[in-house]
Amino acid sequence: MPEVTKARPPGAPPAAAAAGPRRRPRGTRWWQDRRILPYLLIAPAVLLELLVHIVPMIAGVVMSLFRLTVFTIHHWQSAPFAGLSNFALGLNPHGPIGSALWRSFGVTLGYAACVVAGSWLLGMVAAALLNVEFRARGWLRALFLVPYALPLYVAVIVWRFMFQQGTGAINAILARDLHLVSGSTFWLIGGNAFWAMTVTGIWRTWPFAFLILLAALQNIPGELHEAAAVDGASSWRRFRAITLPQLRGINLVLVLVLFLWTFNDFNTPYVLFGGTPPDSANVLSLYIYVNSFSNWNFGLGAAMSVLMLAFLLVISLVYIRAFRAGREADA
Repeated sequence: MPEVTKARPPGAPPAAAAAGPRRRPRGTRWWQDRRILPYLLIAPAVLLELLVHIVPMIAGVVMSLFRLTVFTIHHWQSAPFAGLSNFALGLNPHGPIGSALWRSFGVTLGYAACVVAGSWLLGMVAAALLNVEFRARGWLRALFLVPYALPLYVAVIVWRFMFQQGTGAINAILARDLHLVSGSTFWLIGGNAFWAMTVTGIWRTWPFAFLILLAALQNIPGELHEAAAVDGASSWRRFRAITLPQLRGINLVLVLVLFLWTFNDFNTPYVLFGGTPPDSANVLSLYIYVNSFSNWNFGLGAAMSVLMLAFLLVISLVYIRAFRAGREADA
């Protein structure tokens, strides 16, 4: 008599799955197993992340706990243990190092706020203008990306030359053509150094904001603007009621990225002013560099770097938490 096969109840696992975990077929190598392949693919990225970021970060935390100076760096294994004294020295607002660190922190916050606001504003205006169909739009888009594609040191050196007191183009335009300042204005020393650094930072950063915002604007359905225009809404009203709400998620991420980039910016102030910047442009990254590699106090410089990292981590976590809370409230 033919063998009767019992019907499998609904929802019951297949026979192969019920037999146990799936084994690797014979004749295949271990790296060809589909369960192992995803981990093998991400292994190079994880290894590079460890070597480039995680290991130096751990080394910086360890260095901040020792008195690594020019006298002990040759025998760093036997450097005296400092504990949290380097952190206390940097956070003490009444000491010369701590007061300078807090002043540099304020300059960095002001610099980051001005650059982020200026970059977002220019990027938003340019993206809104170039989101409309007209001739030569592609050429203008490519032209606006030139500052972002230009090598950093080349761009900042050009701005440094333009800000020179005697031969710079800034004084020539503002003094000779527009009569807004005197021809002998110094831009790289004194209080004007902060604005020179800010203008250079905005010029470098705003094309990135323009690129991100333009891509986001192109994803907004045109029917929304058309319906609002039919209802009689003005351009400014459509921008506030449609464009800005649609860009809320992109703007929150963009502002955070620009803030982190600008707050960590070292190349712009260093190329503009060198290792001895004026007080108005002495940002935190440059102050840490001076203490570490000019004063040869590596332990103190590492402690300042850890404090800077901790501040940025707290800002990022609070920002992301607020962003999630806002999305849940909107939902």
